[in-house]
Amino acid sequence: MKDRDRLKEIISKFSQGRVLVIGDLILDEYVEGNVSRISPEAPIPVVEVIKESSLPGGAANVANNIHTLGGRGFLSGVVGQDGSGDTLKEELLRRGIEAEGLVVDSRRPTTIKTRIIAHHQQLVRVDRERKEAIDDSILKQMLAYCRSLVDDIQTVAVEDYGKGVITEELLSAIKEMAGRRTIIVDPRVGSFSQYKGAGLITPNRHEAEVALGREIKDEGSLREAGKELLHRLNCQAVLITLGEEGMCLFQKGDSVTHIPTIAREVYDVSGAGDTVVATASLALSVGANLEEAAQLSNLAAGIVVGKVGTAAVSGEELERFLKQSEISDSTD
Repeated sequence: MKDRDRLKEIISKFSQGRVLVIGDLILDEYVEGNVSRISPEAPIPVVEVIKESSLPGGAANVANNIHTLGGRGFLSGVVGQDGSGDTLKEELLRRGIEAEGLVVDSRRPTTIKTRIIAHHQQLVRVDRERKEAIDDSILKQMLAYCRSLVDDIQTVAVEDYGKGVITEELLSAIKEMAGRRTIIVDPRVGSFSQYKGAGLITPNRHEAEVALGREIKDEGSLREAGKELLHRLNCQAVLITLGEEGMCLFQKGDSVTHIPTIAREVYDVSGAGDTVVATASLALSVGANLEEAAQLSNLAAGIVVGKVGTAAVSGEELERFLKQSEISDSTD
């Protein structure tokens, strides 16, 4: 049984947290409407639009979650020289998040994910993006910003959506710059080898399965997977997120902690991984240990999946949910 008062104390310190967030920036667009007929042109629904909105996504959503939790996130990433890049900056500034670390690349568009929703159901998602690696001039601008903050941050969150920002060269420079500061990585499929030496890596079940080339089908295979990832990546800990089955934290020294899910209702899993990374990064920045950070991340994910769209969690919500929830774990 985790000490509820201890977790509450960590939340109360969130305002002292300083996290550098670096990674792929995404503008999440939502087109919401009603469906009352089928198109005569094809057997598809016709959506009558009633609302459109834009939200920070990807690494920008991590920074947004850190901000709403009460901490301060310093964000670095790439946008295009386009209206969508301007919109993303505006949305960040409107939320009180600094945009000084956003680098404009005129040769690539801002990454956009447009979701079309009717009656609370997502009908289709349209992605507009380019995935080639950023060039040296963009990399240098990003690293210059990151180095200017090194004395002001306690943890680094790396958000890899596979859009070209997170490269081996960038990761190598970030590891050197961070020194003893913990680096938390939200990985993408197929790139795990470049995350070697990170403090905490947070794959979901599918990402872990692809990285290892085998299925995680039961408790035994889950434990084998976590321990093998720890060994391969030489990291301090691996937190595998398991959807409705919660999370499992693997630490050096053969410590395994299973954290059951506490989500009450699941409406939308968009951005849940961002919330996990944001909460863990902020908790670690104010002195939480890995188990405490994982517990709080699990709570925050349980809140965010009950919201529609790319959502964020406030410190007040987290503290209230903590008070109402059964907090338990199974540690070996």
